[in-house]
Amino acid sequence: MPTLFSRSAWFSHLRGDVLAGMVVALALIPEAIAFSIIAGVDPKVGLYASFCIAVVTAFAGGRPGMISAATGAMALLMVTLVRDHGLQYLLAATILTGGIQIVLGLLKVGSLMRFVSKAVMTGFVNALAILIFLAQLPELNPGVSGVNWITYTMVAGGLAIIYLLPRWTKAVPSPLVCIVVLTSLAIGFGLDVRRVGDLGTLPDTLPLFLWPQVPLDFHTLAIILPYSLSMAVVGLLESLMTAQIVDELTDTPSDKNRECRGQGLANITAGLFGGMAGCAMIGQSIINVKSGGRTRLSTLCAGVFLLVLILVFGPWVRQIPMAALVAVMIMVSIGTFNWASFRNLAVHPRTTNLVMLGTVITVVWTHNLAIGVAVGVLLASLFFARKVAQVIRITSTREGDCRTYLVRGQVFFVSADTFLAGFDFREVLSKVVIDVSQAHFWDLTSVGALDKVILKFRREGAEVVVIGLNEASATIVEKLAVHDKPDALERMLEH
Repeated sequence: MPTLFSRSAWFSHLRGDVLAGMVVALALIPEAIAFSIIAGVDPKVGLYASFCIAVVTAFAGGRPGMISAATGAMALLMVTLVRDHGLQYLLAATILTGGIQIVLGLLKVGSLMRFVSKAVMTGFVNALAILIFLAQLPELNPGVSGVNWITYTMVAGGLAIIYLLPRWTKAVPSPLVCIVVLTSLAIGFGLDVRRVGDLGTLPDTLPLFLWPQVPLDFHTLAIILPYSLSMAVVGLLESLMTAQIVDELTDTPSDKNRECRGQGLANITAGLFGGMAGCAMIGQSIINVKSGGRTRLSTLCAGVFLLVLILVFGPWVRQIPMAALVAVMIMVSIGTFNWASFRNLAVHPRTTNLVMLGTVITVVWTHNLAIGVAVGVLLASLFFARKVAQVIRITSTREGDCRTYLVRGQVFFVSADTFLAGFDFREVLSKVVIDVSQAHFWDLTSVGALDKVILKFRREGAEVVVIGLNEASATIVEKLAVHDKPDALERMLEH
């Protein structure tokens, strides 16, 4: 991976990065305004946050070419805080969110991404694609002022430009051409369509350093800590999942732990300059990659162009028809969805499909990415544990009054019952040998199952010998087992 200040980290894809940054900046404006409205704050709070987060993550993030800004997932978490306590407490919570994320980054929680299965990733991507598409429907609702047949025609024309232009030339990103052409038509013909300016007022000043005006005491901490913890976890989860997707799109690696720290620093900066908390945005990240963005320069350009657009070209930006941005986001939705997952339903194992569908349904139903991914990971873990538990095998041979049991597989809380069922306690034996050289004991439940087997055979008068314990299993058995304690058999008989 290129170092932060190397030329390849910034200027190896100069033209593509600059053009991609322009496209992303245009797409960020309505999103930031909409998320500010969701959170119950002034549009400038989301716009300032998007600028600060994009610029800081360009330098401090661990995934070049990924776009981070104010997001809907984070906005939903702060609604109650803003309603009950106001903007200043939101700014304080944003700073604390960043601090928590830096700590989590130092604890290397980014490494936990390896526990997220491919099925969960596919479900996450598909759910986001659906949510991105559903988010465009209000802009296509004929009951909304400014939405009419012209809107639908412009969306169709925008999609035609996006998908047909690359057949002739890829010199300029087709989404940028779509936005420029449709904006020119809307202004030139004075079309009656819904525009960016209809969403809210754009700021006309630079963001200023602003320390939150809240009491620095434990009462304030008690108010903001629950919100900050939730935002820190959701923000990192969405950022790390998005980084994984961009890794696959660009076939390049990223530093997940550095990304955690970078997101934290970005949120602290946003809070100090009047912005709300944010995280990585999969939609804008995909726009960036598909428009040619690859290095840190594309992320920096997105943030800088965003500020330039709202401060210098504000009057023109207000005239951008929402239909143009809807067309771009529909393209993102189509490009994000894993269409091969439909074909794979007939090929992949049923458990894999259930994990993917469970993730999709939960995310779409709750609109909470953290809950959806948590459900997917939980399902994947349960199915994996069940599969591993079914692998355990116990065979036995008898020589006279001695029976030898050979245990193969992993013994833990799921497979403990299978382990117990593999022994016949009705036989009259003088000696029982339990060979566990091909097994592994993982937890208290597995050690308890071994205790139960040994004590049951002893109760029937048999001598029990356990052989083949590996070092790790021997350590946990020695620490947790009770069968060697003097009163173990007596206590078992009592129960």
